[in-house]
Amino acid sequence: MDFQVVILAGGFSSNLVPLVSKEVPKALLPVANRPVLSYVLDLLESNNLKDLIVVVEGEDAALKVGGWISSACVDRLHVEVAAVAENIGTAGALRAIAHHLTAKDILIVSGDIVSDIPPGAVAATHRRHDAVVTVMLCAQPVSGPSESGGSSGKDKTKKPACEDIVGLDSWKQFLLYIAKGTEIKKDTRVNKSILCAAGKMELRSDLMDSHIYAFKRSVLQEVLDQKPAFRSLKQDVLPYLVRTQLRSDVSSDQNNVEENGNGKDNMQNNEVVLSQILSNASLPSFHQVYESGLDSRKTHKCCVYIADESKIFVRLNSIQAFMDVNRDVIGDANHLSGYSFSAHHNIVHPSAELGSKTTVGPHCMLGEGSQVGDKCSVKRSVIGRHCRIGSNVKIVNSVVMDHATIGDGCSIQGSVICSNAQLQERATLRDCQVEAGYIVCAGGEHKGETFARR
Repeated sequence: MDFQVVILAGGFSSNLVPLVSKEVPKALLPVANRPVLSYVLDLLESNNLKDLIVVVEGEDAALKVGGWISSACVDRLHVEVAAVAENIGTAGALRAIAHHLTAKDILIVSGDIVSDIPPGAVAATHRRHDAVVTVMLCAQPVSGPSESGGSSGKDKTKKPACEDIVGLDSWKQFLLYIAKGTEIKKDTRVNKSILCAAGKMELRSDLMDSHIYAFKRSVLQEVLDQKPAFRSLKQDVLPYLVRTQLRSDVSSDQNNVEENGNGKDNMQNNEVVLSQILSNASLPSFHQVYESGLDSRKTHKCCVYIADESKIFVRLNSIQAFMDVNRDVIGDANHLSGYSFSAHHNIVHPSAELGSKTTVGPHCMLGEGSQVGDKCSVKRSVIGRHCRIGSNVKIVNSVVMDHATIGDGCSIQGSVICSNAQLQERATLRDCQVEAGYIVCAGGEHKGETFARR
């Protein structure tokens, strides 16, 4: 299909502290005891997209991600890891690797997604419409109960999170408007010329930008070169391309058309061209109408691929999302895990050891070499590899990463215990996060706290 695939894997994301660390960049955060990046690679491989560039912020993070890829993906995929500076944004990251981009079209995928939506369908839609950009939209997720992962045991009412407002044409093929939900207050502005050309526009708040894009490389590089202040694909590049659909030059200044003596006539002609594009999108002559136009000025197309509502899509971009995705992958979305579940709907590694009267409930995972003492209870939780858990311990709705140690009599609910952390005897944690290597003292009761070194 002649697409280059770029995975934007981030680095040490500040909104995931203390889960991320210098030892564990965002791309290697575990989801059901697998790095989140592994889910992205598997998804691309299943769509026969095997030549990949993984972009990582920071040299140290890139070395760690590259080391994992070398051991996990040998002979399966051709992956090049590119290190870029930190905190330069998604647009800045693409500028930094521009010399690697040579294909006609570029498929850009966020490195923190867990999904079964085929990115190949986005690429096919992009090629079918000869678009400059195609955006994958999917159903807005429901918001979780709290940043804790919901350990209260009460099924709180969940409401859809309004992340994006998108405007679509009648056939739901073209993106006519996009804005973040947080930017919309009482009123919103819509480009009149696009609205006139489209005839009507459907505004949707139940769809979100999934951070999977197909771009025409030449246009993307032109915009990045001519708009050096643009930092974000979603907040800068994409809205700009959507706003300028009726203009002759993708990266021309907004006033150029108006300053031209025939600007009004040209704009009207361009509106008619886009109207024909939209109204004939389903006809065989669609591309012929687009290419012929009514004058020498060109428009460009911003298209959408709307994923089926039955599909799963989660981004690991917050602590709440980390809790949610771990819960989902060992629960209702266990087909994404790559594991075989037991008749009890859980996964207990054959090398794991369980003490007397210890129970591991449904939707749980116990990793390789871990040991759990007597009279313990594990519910709806993921326990990593080579963990040491004492007796009379309760773990509910939590994630315990590799090599953690939990003393006798501890109680953990809705919390994340990072690698090599230690909980001393009778510590009680509810809705907490414990940094890698941190020691929580014996006997304390803690709620909603973050344990990290200053």
